[in-house]
Amino acid sequence: MEATSAAERAYQAIRDRILEGVHQPGDMLGEASVAMTLGVSRTPVRIALARLKDEGWVAIYPKRGALVQGLSGRQTAEHADARLVLEATAVGRVDPQRREEFADQLDASIAEQLTAFQSRDVRRFIDLTLAFHRGFVEAGGSEVFLELYDRLADRHRYLLFSVGDRLLMRCEEIIKEHRTLTAQLRSGDVEAFATTLRGHIAETAETAGPTLALGGLLAATPDTRD
Repeated sequence: MEATSAAERAYQAIRDRILEGVHQPGDMLGEASVAMTLGVSRTPVRIALARLKDEGWVAIYPKRGALVQGLSGRQTAEHADARLVLEATAVGRVDPQRREEFADQLDASIAEQLTAFQSRDVRRFIDLTLAFHRGFVEAGGSEVFLELYDRLADRHRYLLFSVGDRLLMRCEEIIKEHRTLTAQLRSGDVEAFATTLRGHIAETAETAGPTLALGGLLAATPDTRD
């Protein structure tokens, strides 16, 4: 039981440091040094790194350690396409009588985002942004959609942390777009929502750099009608 608990703690700690940019792509993580940093033995670290390898966050090199992996341009584009489809389609499924309720919740989140922005609290702003976009999928009422969306959460967090201060530089624009998306949810204008969301996702991803060229479904608004 203790070994399992230690392995889970090691996994969460290493994963968080990768997603939040403490461990950068190209960094080599040695079992001994990571174990010392986390205050555990090498065995739970080895188990944690194997799990992260299966998830694509590290590559294991025997007797050397684990090489931290980032996201390729293709992976970033595929992530953006998946978000676009899930969020836009979910909004098209929102019960019309509950649009106001969900929009009010998202408006409250935007107020918190603005406070985080003014405090230059990147971590808080990212946490709120992740929850904000998840809210559109949650509003759609599909457990399957929500499960699929939650599988994207690690990549979404990684991409947001990867832009760091550059994200704060365009925070006012992001908040403005969030307000527009919320208003379009409130009005039930699904096509306008999809168009705004497509540009919002692409613009945020492009903040990470020109190598993350986006294509695929972002080139066209998905048909969210039944």
